[in-house]
Amino acid sequence: MTENAQACPEFVGVAEEARRPEAWLRSVIDRDYAFVWRSLRRFGVPASEAEDYAQEVFVVLSRRMSEVEPGRERGFLYRTALHCAAHARRSRSRRREVSIDGCADPASGRTPEDDLGDAEDLAQFYAALDVLPLDLRAVFILYEVEGLTMAEAADTLQIPPGTVASRLRRARSLFLRRVRELTDTPEPGEAHV
Repeated sequence: MTENAQACPEFVGVAEEARRPEAWLRSVIDRDYAFVWRSLRRFGVPASEAEDYAQEVFVVLSRRMSEVEPGRERGFLYRTALHCAAHARRSRSRRREVSIDGCADPASGRTPEDDLGDAEDLAQFYAALDVLPLDLRAVFILYEVEGLTMAEAADTLQIPPGTVASRLRRARSLFLRRVRELTDTPEPGEAHV
């Protein structure tokens, strides 16, 4: 067994190149950076701050890599992004700054002109997400946006499946109510005046 494999037993059975913690960290960053950036945005981090917080998520991963089970990196990153977003929210409320949020995803390659038509829909989506507390938003995003199953969301967030189901039910209700408010759409069974 090589010295690297002895120092990091979780890398046993992985190609020699990938056994180095630096190589593992680089592969996780390359694979999951866009996921972390999107997650932070969906948790309410302004686009102008998302890259900084995404870097912070990976700094935390680099410090705690020995605690992360191989194959469970994405769940760790998602939970860390959730904590970073909560910190960002608290920081913004103390600073009382107004976010200039309209920047496109830098990884998309689209220009602001390309995004002009989608800007209003995107603003309404984020406004509807913004009413969700972070614990509900995390479940809603994993299930409704990222397409994970309830079991996968429970595993990612390390919470019981029943908790995922109840949070998802509450999140959907709040989200739909906010969408109706934003679009001036009546509740089902309600007459539109």
